[in-house]
Amino acid sequence: MHAIAVDQERLAWREHPNPPGPAAGEVRLTVAWAGVNRADLMQRAGHYPPPPGVSDILGLEISGTVSEVGPGVDTLRPGERGCALLAGGGYAEEVVVDARQVLPVPEGLDLREAAALPEVFATAWLNLFMEGQLAAGERVLLHAGASGVGTAAIQLCRAFGHPCFVTAGSDAKLAVCRELGADAVFNRHEGSFADAVKAWGGADLILDPVGGAYLADNQRVLNADGRLVLIGLMGGRHAELDLGRMLMKRQRLIGSTLRAKPPAAKGAILDALRAHVWPRLAKGELRPLIDRTWPIDEVEAAHAHVQRDANIGKVLLAVSGER
Repeated sequence: MHAIAVDQERLAWREHPNPPGPAAGEVRLTVAWAGVNRADLMQRAGHYPPPPGVSDILGLEISGTVSEVGPGVDTLRPGERGCALLAGGGYAEEVVVDARQVLPVPEGLDLREAAALPEVFATAWLNLFMEGQLAAGERVLLHAGASGVGTAAIQLCRAFGHPCFVTAGSDAKLAVCRELGADAVFNRHEGSFADAVKAWGGADLILDPVGGAYLADNQRVLNADGRLVLIGLMGGRHAELDLGRMLMKRQRLIGSTLRAKPPAAKGAILDALRAHVWPRLAKGELRPLIDRTWPIDEVEAAHAHVQRDANIGKVLLAVSGER
C-alpha cells in the first residue's frame, strides 16, 4: 500500500508495508478519507509519539470500507462502510483496527462526512459527559470553539440543553459558533475572557485545549463544584494553580487524552455515540462541519492550513476520494 512517511518533518506519499492482521477482534478497512488533527502536527514535530505498539503513520480517524474481518468479529462484514477511531495509521490506503473502534456511516451521510466524525465527537462526548459529568442545565465554557472538537461540542451542548459560552480567534469563527448554537461568544484577541464569562453566569464545566496561559482565568470563572477538563497544551504546559480558590470552590482539574485509551475504553465511548449521537446525525440535528479537503499527496498544504489556525471545523484528506 501507500502511506504518508515523515522524513525530517517533511511528508511524502510512499510505498509502505500493509498492516498485519486482522487478528482476533480486528478488521481491515480500505481508507477513503482521513481526518487531520492537531495531534498529527505534534507527532510530526516529534512532540507526541504514538503509544507503544501503534503504527508510526500519522492519522487518528478515517472512513472507508471493511475489506476483511478477523476471527470473532460478528458486528461487521466485508463491504460495509464505516468510520474508525484510531491510535495511529490513518494516512494510508489500509488500516487494521479493533472492531470496537468502528462505527457505521450514519444514515444520510457519505464517507467524506463520516471521516469528520470519530475523533471530534468522541473527544467532545468523552470530556463533556464522561469525564466532565455534565448534569442537567449546567453551563459550559468552550475554548477554541471553531475547531473540529469545538464545533462538535457546541452542537452537543445545544442538543442536550447546556448553555455554552465560546471563545475563538476571529469574528468570522464566532459567527459560525453562534450558528451552531453557542449562547455567547468572545474574541480571544480582545483580552481576557474572564469578565465576560463571569457576567454571563460563570461555567460549571470548561473544555480547554489551551492549557497554561488560560489556567488563571479558567479558575476565576469556574463555579463552585466546577470541572476544568484539560485536553491540550496550545498555550503552554506550565502555569500557577491557585490552590486556595480550588479548595474553597471545590474545583476539579481533570487531564484527559483519548489516543492512548485501550480498545475497550474507546469502544465504550463509541457505543455512547451510537446510542446518543448517531440518531441525531441521521435526523440532521447534528452535523459534521468540514472546512476544506485536500488530496492525500497534498497533505503538507492541509497541515499548513491547520497550523495557521485557519480552519473552521474539520480538515480532511482524500485517500481514494470515494463518497
